[in-house]
Amino acid sequence: MPLRLGILGGTFDPVHLGHLRAAEEAMETLGLDEVDFVPAAHPPHKTQKKILSFETRWHMLQLAIFGNPRFRLSDMELRIPGKSYTVNTLRRFRKCNPGAELFFLVGCDAFFEMNTWYHFAEIFSLASIVVLCRAECSLEQILSFAVGNVSGLYEADYAKCQIRHPQLCTIYKLFNTRLDISSTRIRELAAQGRSLRYLVPDNLWGYIGENGLYRKDCEGAHLELARNCDG
Repeated sequence: MPLRLGILGGTFDPVHLGHLRAAEEAMETLGLDEVDFVPAAHPPHKTQKKILSFETRWHMLQLAIFGNPRFRLSDMELRIPGKSYTVNTLRRFRKCNPGAELFFLVGCDAFFEMNTWYHFAEIFSLASIVVLCRAECSLEQILSFAVGNVSGLYEADYAKCQIRHPQLCTIYKLFNTRLDISSTRIRELAAQGRSLRYLVPDNLWGYIGENGLYRKDCEGAHLELARNCDG
């Protein structure tokens, strides 16, 4: 059986329980052997936004996934020169994992923006797309987007909540438990010195507080500037 490899990318500034739960549910539902968390090294869609350094975000991910043997951490985007474009990341995963089935996990909002990403159409031939959906996101909307932006040959399999294509990879609609947590809100709370308990893993909120991450008076050593969505 080929390796079934999930790939979850993002800035992870910081990673939170919503990310971890989505990865766990995708792994269980799709029978994935592992999920690789891929922090963006040079996110092209965060124009002029200050983010924590790659090393700090990497360490927070290490703390967050500790204890789950099927969660892995990948520095793939750090090793690829230039901006962190998803298509380049998936190309490299294909090269490094010959024969593996790749499943690219993406949030509903981000999925409907994929037509603005760099060489976005190729992504649909490199990996199956797993759209992490909210209740209001329908299979018809996903199908309409795929037909209008990628290929008119997509067809919906409503029984399996999938969209299939004769040559390209399958698109999966996956309802995941909605945890109304955002990295933006976590940063706001941390900046105010407020509790992050039950938003991020216990070892992570302790680390954030102890190191003054996201605090205006402590930000300098941990920040880098993202110069430039995959657009």
